[in-house]
Amino acid sequence: MTAREIIDIYINFFEKRGHKQIANSPLIPENDPTTLFTSSGMQPLVPYLLGEPHPAGKRLVNVQNCFRAVDIEEVGDNRHETFFRMLGNWSLGEYFKSEEIPWLWELLTKEFGLDREKLYITVFKGDGNIEKDNEAFEIWKGIVPEDKIFFAGVDKNWWSRSGIPDNMPVGEIGGPDTEVYYRFDDVEHKKECKDNPVDCECGKFLEIANSVFMQYKKTETGFEELPQKNVDYGGGIERLLAAIEEKSDVFQTSLFSPIIKTIEDESGKPYEQNKKEMQIIADHLAASVFIASENIKPAKTEQGYILKRLIRRALDNFRILDGENISAVLQKIVEQYSPTDEILKEKYEEIKNVILEEQQNYQKTIGKAEKIISASPSAEPSEQDDNFMNISADDAFKMYTTHGLSPTQIRSLGYVFDEQQFAEKMEEHQKLSRAGAEQKFKGGLADHSEKTIMGHTATHLLHKALQDMFGEKLHQTGSNITSERVRFDFNFDRKLEDSEIAEIEKTVNGKIKENLPVRFEIMPLEKAKEIGAIGLFDEKYANDVKVYFINDYSKELCGGPHVNFTSQIKQFKIIKQENIGHGQRRLYAEVG
Repeated sequence: MTAREIIDIYINFFEKRGHKQIANSPLIPENDPTTLFTSSGMQPLVPYLLGEPHPAGKRLVNVQNCFRAVDIEEVGDNRHETFFRMLGNWSLGEYFKSEEIPWLWELLTKEFGLDREKLYITVFKGDGNIEKDNEAFEIWKGIVPEDKIFFAGVDKNWWSRSGIPDNMPVGEIGGPDTEVYYRFDDVEHKKECKDNPVDCECGKFLEIANSVFMQYKKTETGFEELPQKNVDYGGGIERLLAAIEEKSDVFQTSLFSPIIKTIEDESGKPYEQNKKEMQIIADHLAASVFIASENIKPAKTEQGYILKRLIRRALDNFRILDGENISAVLQKIVEQYSPTDEILKEKYEEIKNVILEEQQNYQKTIGKAEKIISASPSAEPSEQDDNFMNISADDAFKMYTTHGLSPTQIRSLGYVFDEQQFAEKMEEHQKLSRAGAEQKFKGGLADHSEKTIMGHTATHLLHKALQDMFGEKLHQTGSNITSERVRFDFNFDRKLEDSEIAEIEKTVNGKIKENLPVRFEIMPLEKAKEIGAIGLFDEKYANDVKVYFINDYSKELCGGPHVNFTSQIKQFKIIKQENIGHGQRRLYAEVG
């Protein structure tokens, strides 16, 4: 069964049960400054899980491309990936556990034909003020033998984007989940493992499905029930395929095995003796292909930094295997994924050039780093191994901070150092990084703070003011809205004059003072086009869309949230403009 067939069976199953298919959201989130990548299907749906009506209704289904940077260091075993496709179905306050659990069992055993004897269940055992999920347990007990159901704590059967309840910021939503695991007979337990999915970490039990009962929101004093009880199902296609094909190693499924075979051919080495290196290469380059397809390029910050890290880690492992032609691996990745993501074929040359250019830059970086370290007074031949040079932990850390080399990469270049001292320096560095990250992401998931909501509506006013001044060919190409500022990108080939900025500010502030009402209407996409609503009208829009109206001044496709009246924005001030290349400009503004 192919990934395409899995998707079609899944979507069809839920469409028959009243669900509407929604589009795959971009891998780079729109208007969510709290995260770098879309890491789950529920991430773009947070406003609707909180109660806002969705244009497609209360029952939704889709397949979502996801990337999780936290799993980069986990890749190198039989089951971890950074990039994956997630099947998802949602109930926005309509059905709950008694419908979802039997459907999940029917989907896995009848539609995908999995052996029910190899399926094991976990449910939430409770934590503090959050009760044990006896409801889910009783439903499962009517479907499977009780000895195949296991209770687990918050580290296993609680879901929020931040992890366990203690790590969740105020305002984030989460809930208990129930998970389904597939048991592989060909995997031998480690000595410390117990024969159940809760107490086994060796890969014998593979999680293939997870239904989250999204019903709580974190508050200053604990947790409160959401206005509606939601269902949020997620299941990775790659893991489901492993269960269907009875492959305990996801990198040996029909999706990954041709990619692995190409790496074997290019390196002249067998997978069985080089699993970790080949798993890292296959996963990291697949993730790089998808990130590069979103017009991200390697950089020193944010998504560009993650892309650079992925490419370089893949190249390190490719070099260990004496591999030479990375282009062949990229071509096979695109070939394997394009049946579900056709855009990869269209952008293949562009994607390949981004990755190969970074390969050249990395080779130059390695050369510079080697020259610097070789000239250092601390560098001397290793007494343990003539093939290695001893360097100080300070020099190793300088290599890391100035050239982006990890300890593994530094060792792969033939240098050894005091790893304890290096770890201490790394810990101090990470403390500073975490402090900065916590400040950046303090708004939590899909920030709904007062100023952020003002910013969403202000961008609509800004967009219309720019079009009124320069014509309707001008359009928004991107935005990022936080509680600190608004960032608005648009197609324009020159710097705005001071007088033009002043005129734009005057127009926007004038509409704010008019106290115009803001409302939305859900309508067919074709109707939105007919009435002249602003939007890119590309493939990301579903059949029904949400159009926000600012009285009769502005109408624009948007997911919200927005103020009710423009006077709530208070004031608008453009604080900076930038040229971001390719005929585009960027404006920064403050509201409130």
